[in-house]
Amino acid sequence: MTTPAISGKIMELHHKNHHNTYVTSFNNFSEQIAEAKQKNDIAAQIALQPLINFHGGGHINHTLFWENLAPTSQGGGEPPTGALASAINDSYGSLDAFKEKFNTALAGIQGSGWAWLVQDTQTGKVGIKTYANQDPVVGQFRPILGVDAWEHAYYLQYQNRKAEYFKAIWDVINWKAAEQRLK
Repeated sequence: MTTPAISGKIMELHHKNHHNTYVTSFNNFSEQIAEAKQKNDIAAQIALQPLINFHGGGHINHTLFWENLAPTSQGGGEPPTGALASAINDSYGSLDAFKEKFNTALAGIQGSGWAWLVQDTQTGKVGIKTYANQDPVVGQFRPILGVDAWEHAYYLQYQNRKAEYFKAIWDVINWKAAEQRLK
């Protein structure tokens, strides 16, 4: 029996504990900020903004992350096709070259964060962007495919060998979901 790219236990803990905490906390801080707005408490609103960004970003990022994954029996790891494959080839020369650049970007994240294949909404081109902590992809870029570089995404299985996780995750990437995000 082969070892899965990401163990079921990691996925269970990641979804049930981490993602759930982001959702619950975002809802809680959203209620607090609504109360602060009613009271016209500007200081409280400002103080809550980083918490809204962190937990809201965690919810958005993880929601997209789950959609980006599929077991191999359901197409995980099958290479992209069509417009997404063309966009990756235009920007990086090949899927393998893209993966190498993406994994290098992941490895370069200091501390916790995410790497994303994004589409520039002004040019339509795809590129790689990294974001610290749970900062979401916003503004000029549209998230196409994200990989979680937080330790909770890999440590139980890979310990401090995060480069192995970065390499293995491509075996379960759901390129069809990424293709649907490309406009």
